[in-house]
Amino acid sequence: MEFSPELRPGVISGDVTVSFRLWRRPRVKAGGRYAVGPTQIEVDSVELMPFGAISRADVRRSGEVDHEALRRRAAHAGPIADDTMLFRVEFHVRSGAD
Repeated sequence: MEFSPELRPGVISGDVTVSFRLWRRPRVKAGGRYAVGPTQIEVDSVELMPFGAISRADVRRSGEVDHEALRRRAAHAGPIADDTMLFRVEFHVRSGAD
């Protein structure tokens, strides 16, 4: 999975654990492992949901300060209204012992 340069440190440290993607179909799968810089993440779940249903907690877990910041970041792939369906990707950093 690709992350914006300003989000990568949060992903690598484990502070960012959710990402929202405007994809036509999933590009990752639960259980999949993906390199992010010097570390690896493992996807825990992938689900489709409307933008308007994203919780404040998930906004914070995505590394954004508010819903509008998340909307702006995800909108690079197209406009996002409250009923726009996004993929919610939850993941964790794999430890060396995994």
